[in-house]
Amino acid sequence: MIEKSLYENYTIGFDETVTPESEDYLFVFNENRELYLDENKKLSKSLDSFNVNFCFYIGDYKDVKAFVVNVKSDESFYDLREVYEFDHDLYHIAGKAVLVNDWYISHRFCGRCGCETQIDEKDMMLKCPSCGQVHYPRIAPAIIVAIRNADKLLMAKHSYHDNIRYALIAGFVEPGEAIEEAVKREVLEEVGIKIKNLEYKRSQSWPFPNSLMLGFTAEYESGDIKVDGDEILKAKWFKKDEIIRYGSDISISDWLIQDFIDSVE
Repeated sequence: MIEKSLYENYTIGFDETVTPESEDYLFVFNENRELYLDENKKLSKSLDSFNVNFCFYIGDYKDVKAFVVNVKSDESFYDLREVYEFDHDLYHIAGKAVLVNDWYISHRFCGRCGCETQIDEKDMMLKCPSCGQVHYPRIAPAIIVAIRNADKLLMAKHSYHDNIRYALIAGFVEPGEAIEEAVKREVLEEVGIKIKNLEYKRSQSWPFPNSLMLGFTAEYESGDIKVDGDEILKAKWFKKDEIIRYGSDISISDWLIQDFIDSVE
């Protein structure tokens, strides 16, 4: 998991009128949200070989202008999970860039009236000239929680995870509910138990596709494990030496598991 702040290497900016120069950073994405890198796993310095859909200045990365670029291409680029494994800093800012890429693709036409939108003069915002609706980049808040029962951690087998045996309980925040309510609801819905001593730990931007993950710890209070059979297929308590770790530490889930392991005597 990325420990440093995004703003150690990045300064916010947005201007559709700025065009890239030879030394600027170009975050080139195809329709599959994959990032183009050259044979040395470096960002492209030129757009000459691409069929460009759009190109936006999104701020400065390491004191150089950075642009998100969307292109038409049949080539296979790099999935961001791959990028993380060999360059954490590049993944960090690419996670920002791909969300800007998604925002523009999703809101080029107004979702309320269908009119073509226009980019705001100052902000990263698309506005509808017809009905006045505004469209900012969207993120979806989601929770993830490490539930402890003495020296054991609750982990579950999710129906949508093909390559992970057991993982932590997680889910999206519903409209109208508080973050804390979302944690308790998800746990009760998915595994049928009640929790106590809920504690917020940290958050993580998760661009797969557009979540803000909010990490918590909690303690078991009552109830027997009863999975929903839909999202959760199995669930059980694990001692620290029984936990099978993920293949990558990219996720806040891995951080929460390590936090549990470190806390157990």
